[in-house]
Amino acid sequence: MTANLYAPASYTRALPDVRRHVANGCGSAGWKGALVPETIYLLPVREACNIHDWMYAEGETIADKDSADRVFLNNLLRLIDAAEGPRWLQWLRTRRALKYYRAVCLFGGPAFWKEKNPPETRHETSTAWIESPWPEMMG
Repeated sequence: MTANLYAPASYTRALPDVRRHVANGCGSAGWKGALVPETIYLLPVREACNIHDWMYAEGETIADKDSADRVFLNNLLRLIDAAEGPRWLQWLRTRRALKYYRAVCLFGGPAFWKEKNPPETRHETSTAWIESPWPEMMG
């Protein structure tokens, strides 16, 4: 199986060690990421996930995030199209790819924006209003 995946030139030029430092496969870093399979019904999709991670790391705007998410879906569909197997399996894989795509669209924001907001744009908020009524009500 050979699939031609889209990847930015910076990804294809990067040394493997640099790629490993930026990209961690499917899912977020840490224990939550370990819950996300790197295969879709036995089809390896790690490279599509790595390219997506790379594009998130390079991105600076919401348009960049949207582009990375669309490229991710496109690459997943390219892998599915290149894979052998019965039509029903392609259908199942396509449905799962769409779930991966929806997940990054809906929940990928924190991963995309991590360490990108300059300190002068951050705003701290207090949760004191949550804690303060309880002592008064209990007293």
